[in-house]
Order: sequence, then C-alpha cells, then structure tokens
Amino acid sequence: MQAETPSAPIAAAFLMVASMSIIGVIDNYVIRLAETIGLWQFHFTRAAMMLPLVVIMSMLGLGTMRPRRMNWVILRSLLLTVAMLFYFSALSLMSIAQALAGLFTSPIFVLLITAFGLRQRIGPWRIIAVVIGFVGILFVLQPDPATFDATILVPVAGGFFYALGAVVTRAKCAQESTAALLGAMVTALGLTGLAGLGWLALFPATAAEGAAGFVTRGWIWPMTDALPWVVMQAVGSATAVFMLIKAYQLGEPSYVSVFEFSVMIFGPLFAWVVFGVGLGPWQILGIGLIVVAGVIIALRSG
Repeated sequence: MQAETPSAPIAAAFLMVASMSIIGVIDNYVIRLAETIGLWQFHFTRAAMMLPLVVIMSMLGLGTMRPRRMNWVILRSLLLTVAMLFYFSALSLMSIAQALAGLFTSPIFVLLITAFGLRQRIGPWRIIAVVIGFVGILFVLQPDPATFDATILVPVAGGFFYALGAVVTRAKCAQESTAALLGAMVTALGLTGLAGLGWLALFPATAAEGAAGFVTRGWIWPMTDALPWVVMQAVGSATAVFMLIKAYQLGEPSYVSVFEFSVMIFGPLFAWVVFGVGLGPWQILGIGLIVVAGVIIALRSG
C-alpha cells in the first residue's frame, strides 16, 4: 500500500509506531473477553462494529470498497482471517509476547515461500536473518522437548497464513484500494465468526470455564462483561489499521515496515507494567533477535 510519491518519512514512522502501540495495548485485553465469550462471537460482533468504520474510511478518501480482482481479494481475506483466528486463539492460551513472536514468524515464512515457492533468490543477508529470527522465536516460545505442548505452534500457524496473505497481497492485490482490502478482510472475519457460531449451535461443544473455553464456546447472551473489550478492539483496530495504511502511504514500505516491529516492545511492556506479566532474560533476548531479523529482512527487501 505504497503511495505514488511518499515524502514524509518522519510522519510515517510516527503513525506506524502509534498504530503498533494501540495494537500492543488492546491485544492485552483479549484474555478479558475470552473469559466470558467465544472466539467466533468475538469476531462476528467486532466485524459488525468495524465495518461501518471502514465505510467511513472509504468516504474520507481511502479508496473504493469495490475490489478490482474479486477472486484474489477473497483469497487474501481468507488467508488473513485464518491467521487472525490462530493469533487471537493464541492470545487466550499464552502471553502476548509468545503470541506476537509466533505471528512475527511471517517475514521468515515470506522469505521461505519466495525462495522455494516462487523460486526467487533471497541472498545471504536474508538467510542470516531467517536463522536469527528462528533462534529468537525459540527463545520467546521456549519449547520443552521433554514435554512438548502443541499450543506453542498455534501462533506460528498464524504467522504462516499471515505470510501467505502477504505474498498474495504483494503479487495479486497491489492495485487494490486499501478500503477494499480492509473491508473484505473484516467481512471475511465476520462471516467466519457467524459460521463458527452456526456450527456450534448445531453441534454444541463443552467449553471449559474461563479463557480455556475461548475456541469452543458458542453464543453467549447477554455479553455485558465482554462488550467493553469488544468495543475497544473494534475501535482500536480500526484506528490502528487506519494509521498503518496512512504510514505506508507516506513512507517507503522497506523503511516503514521496520517500525512495525515496535509492537514486540509495546505489547509485552504494557503486559508487564499493567498486569505484572514479566519476561525472562532469554525471552527478552529472543524479542531483540526477532526485531533484528525483521529489520534486516525489511531493509534488504527494500
């Protein structure tokens, strides 16, 4: 989503950092809504709140909501929807640092897809970045071979599908308006949430108490306890994505994307200051390595 004449790098950097700070804060509260409602209800109700905001963005000049290449936009939306389902599921199962670490495997997967799927040369620097990023992810997730827990793979799966969505965006959706891409993704999330609710209505599952039942919980009404957090997610996400889009319009993508990794700082820092969720020294080192790897990939890609 690059502008034709990007010319405000400082403003772009500020908008991206502001966007990531919002996401870093609001995603910490997913665990709060996960205690009373389910994943599918969350995505359905959040999408219902976000879609009117996307329409307003379009009216403010972010472009038409009508896609040019409908099939590719739908595919992109589905890939990103699956990525977000994995990511938000991970937020109910582990710390935000671990969930973000898994999601930010996406630059590594993009390079692997580029190298082995698209048969493009990636160069030694980006290969080194893949190794650095992989080591950082291991430090943050801290898998224990003796007692392997498959839940650590949930955010990594999100990173894989996010990478697929990024590849499709770059290769097939570069000419689409930002409003069309955002509107399609929000719609896909809402419809997926509705489908999940329908499935659980027909085939009810026994949901565990609290956040552990996030994925298997059906429709809950009234949703009084969760509603403030869902509203926070809808408004915060729409605002953050608006800033993110504007950042890419004002600055070079290879420059702006570096600041996207600031969410790896804001999210865990907010969790530590507000909720007292600390990080061990190895996890802090891992976050640093992931950021370094992302910066190398972004700069070499540029």
